[in-house]
Amino acid sequence: TASGSSSIEFTSGIDSTYDIYKWEVINWHPSNDGPYQSINFSTDSGSTYAVTKTSTSFWTAHDEADTSTQLDYQAGTDLAQSTANQHIMTGIGNDNDQSGSGTIYLFAPSSSTYVKHYICDFQFYYYGDFTIRQFTAGYCNTTSPVNAIKFVMGSGNIDVGTFKMYGISA
Repeated sequence: TASGSSSIEFTSGIDSTYDIYKWEVINWHPSNDGPYQSINFSTDSGSTYAVTKTSTSFWTAHDEADTSTQLDYQAGTDLAQSTANQHIMTGIGNDNDQSGSGTIYLFAPSSSTYVKHYICDFQFYYYGDFTIRQFTAGYCNTTSPVNAIKFVMGSGNIDVGTFKMYGISA
């Protein structure tokens, strides 16, 4: 559970026990209006978060006034062999009724042969009064085991939120 933190890290428990790891993020609410919410991965138990990633992202949106809908490719959140943080939500509002929730799947993080694929699916209340569902998928371009993940605010802190990790056997 996060409260007043700029990031949340899972630095243990990601190992060869499970083939798939899933994180549920429940009601991530920022202290600032409209920052990016991101993730990054580590191969050294969280000492550094700079795994090279390639990804793509799109979103669907509908405004609260029922005057605008969108289906947009999110070029600004794509990564191409980058170590930057992966944006998973682009601009949650910080009004009392605004937050974001979703899931992240990381496949075969302990493999020493293959890259590590990930899928992110988030629903959030955008600071411009839109409901948005953002889809992001990509891969960590490393054959080293991925053993940590970090959830990061683009600015400000995580006002409140619950972050849960599960292991899934294939």
